[in-house]
Amino acid sequence: MRTLITAGATREYIDPVRFISNASSGRMGYALAHAALKAGHNVTLITAIENPKSEIRNPKLKVIKVETAAQMFDAVKRHFPRCDCLIMAAAVADYTPAYPAKTKIKKQNKPLTIKLKPTPDILKWAGAHKNPKFRRRRLVVGFALEDRNLRQNAEKKLRDKNLDMIIANTPAAIGAGKISVQIKTPDRKWLKLPKTNKTTVAKKIISLAEKAGRFY
Repeated sequence: MRTLITAGATREYIDPVRFISNASSGRMGYALAHAALKAGHNVTLITAIENPKSEIRNPKLKVIKVETAAQMFDAVKRHFPRCDCLIMAAAVADYTPAYPAKTKIKKQNKPLTIKLKPTPDILKWAGAHKNPKFRRRRLVVGFALEDRNLRQNAEKKLRDKNLDMIIANTPAAIGAGKISVQIKTPDRKWLKLPKTNKTTVAKKIISLAEKAGRFY
């Protein structure tokens, strides 16, 4: 299975030295890459993490480094046609500055207003383009980080973005060594995994993707 995985938090630059981002560590994306490689799959990892704590060295791995949501979208569009499964584990920013400054913004004794615009919805794009005319469809797997109505919001994302699997968790998962996730596919009930390390969670996600891929 040719697996395309995204990891890390994108950076949306306000000026050349300041950016909007989030607290994602990128560990889940890297754990998924490790698990897919261990299972014998070819992996393309699109990562927004500059210096991950553990580099992966494997001839079946291709690493593409990006920073912004737009760069990640371009990379996904470029490699999506050649993959069998896309797993969007990256924490892509929802908004980016509409008019980033070309030079460093100087501090002034007055409020600063920054106008933001929505970033491309990479997951929705993938869900809309996963069924090519002349080859089998691709699996598209997404993550939903929710601080309330976890299952309800995750199921809505599963439907609205035409996904094959959604992994739902809470903000407690950010930077945590052990996490608890819930997994849903369109035709099955929720699967709740007990609290465990991200390596074990990643292995389970890859296993479920393999099983789902056999039906396409």
